[in-house]
Amino acid sequence: MSQTLTMRRPDDWHLHLRDGVMLQAVLPETTRHFGRAIIMPNLVPPVVRSADAIAYRERIMAAMPDGAEFQPLMTLYLTEDTDPDDVAAAHASGLIKAVKLYPAGATTNSSSGVTDFDKVRAVLERMAEIGLNLCVHGEVTDADVDIFDREAVFIDRVLDPIRRATPGLRVVMEHITTQNGAAYVLANDTDLAATITTHHLMINRNHLLVGGIRPHYYCLPVAKREEHRLALVQAATSGDARFFLGTDSAPHTDPNKESACGCAGVFSATNTMSCLAHVFEAQNALDKLEAFASLNGPAFYRLPANESTITLTKGDPVRFPDKLMTGEGPLTLFDPGHPLHWHVSAS
Repeated sequence: MSQTLTMRRPDDWHLHLRDGVMLQAVLPETTRHFGRAIIMPNLVPPVVRSADAIAYRERIMAAMPDGAEFQPLMTLYLTEDTDPDDVAAAHASGLIKAVKLYPAGATTNSSSGVTDFDKVRAVLERMAEIGLNLCVHGEVTDADVDIFDREAVFIDRVLDPIRRATPGLRVVMEHITTQNGAAYVLANDTDLAATITTHHLMINRNHLLVGGIRPHYYCLPVAKREEHRLALVQAATSGDARFFLGTDSAPHTDPNKESACGCAGVFSATNTMSCLAHVFEAQNALDKLEAFASLNGPAFYRLPANESTITLTKGDPVRFPDKLMTGEGPLTLFDPGHPLHWHVSAS
């Protein structure tokens, strides 16, 4: 007998859509199952002003598949030159739902990010006043810090001091990857939440490195030890309202992944809900999946949950394509390493 689960339509609180022909190729993969998504602003050039966000949103809407019921939630890229008044006006108009902090050099297209955090203090203070969320890529980029330690060091050196200096600032720790990240969220009961990706719930650093380098598992923050993956699974399946889904689905074509200096990013928009159902079922926590994917994120962003629903049905293995063909070249879909049995239908 088949198993079914009907739940509110999920949202993706961390999504890369890129631009141009890549945007046109990957957007339908998200709109098929998701009602809304926080859109990352790290384009080239980045989305730093309200006018940039307006133009980018127009390009997204122009690429929207016919009949799609999807709302892109726009963000601004925080730089040391960001104007607090522009941020406040963009928030007041409803244009943006968050500002994104990238430490300079932390990930793809982050060269315009922040080096001197004192230079963005005025922006952060204004955001605290108006209740605008700060989404942080939580890694330091110091050359003397091991890549597997960057998240833990960021919490101690950067994030905790920023939050102590800016009371009331609402922060989303994006794509946490460690026990440290989960523990920090759990130790703070107000104005702090974290997103967890699909792939970090399913892979550890062995998947990336053992038996040969697997570039399509390479992402930033990089996957960590198994003990950290298990801590993320525990957090995601707990039902705790401070944890919610942000896929960090980040498309790069195969030539850009499979090279001597491959790009960081995992493309998971297509099969995320099937993957999540697999993870939650393994933890006997299917009853917590709706909270993680559909309820906790809207609550933190002070938005209503979606009215429409999706239904997951367990059956024969789902057949996903290995690759998505785009105008820039082939794009490999995240491979969880085993069959997925949960089929998704929208209603």
